[in-house]
Amino acid sequence: MEEKEISQAVVSRLPRYLRYLGELRDEGIERVSSQELSDIMQVTASQIRQDLNTFGGFGQQGYGYNVGYLYDEIGKILGLNREYRLIIVGAGNLGQALVNYSNFERRGFLFQGIFDCDPKVCGKEIHGITVRPMDEMDAFIREHNIDIAVLTIPKASAVEVAERLADCGIKGIWNFAHVDLRLPGHIQVENVHLSDSLMKLSYNLSSVEEA
Repeated sequence: MEEKEISQAVVSRLPRYLRYLGELRDEGIERVSSQELSDIMQVTASQIRQDLNTFGGFGQQGYGYNVGYLYDEIGKILGLNREYRLIIVGAGNLGQALVNYSNFERRGFLFQGIFDCDPKVCGKEIHGITVRPMDEMDAFIREHNIDIAVLTIPKASAVEVAERLADCGIKGIWNFAHVDLRLPGHIQVENVHLSDSLMKLSYNLSSVEEA
């Protein structure tokens, strides 16, 4: 496929396509039209066709899309045809919840280690993984070829820890700390602010009530 800049808006919709196609596949449905996908996903059929055409199409006029094939191809586009090795930095409630969420492992995201600065937490086992002290993190990353670090730590220490992770060769950071990280371009960062989604819900509730 020819290299070209792909809109992040398109990329953000791909996981939804994958999720709904996975449900159709599990129901034994072999093909689906853009209009049928539109009805399920509440995205216009033209938007679906436009998004998929960004990557070369995949559909046939009069037939629609082969569900299994499209599911596999979107998985490849999203990089899910390989495994990623992850660590968690921060063994609090959110970090523990992420490690215990089994769907990540099914998608190929394999947690290898958990790190925390609290001596009371170190040595505790979470989902079969022992929490280690922070001073062991750098060597662990290099020894186990870790791809992604998940930050579930306070804002105050996030920037310093992120820079340390970058020096260790981390390729990507999934950041739940309440600060937008800015690192060298070769390190991919996904900043996640859970409160943003809740405030969006609050806005929509307020709009309905005012209407």
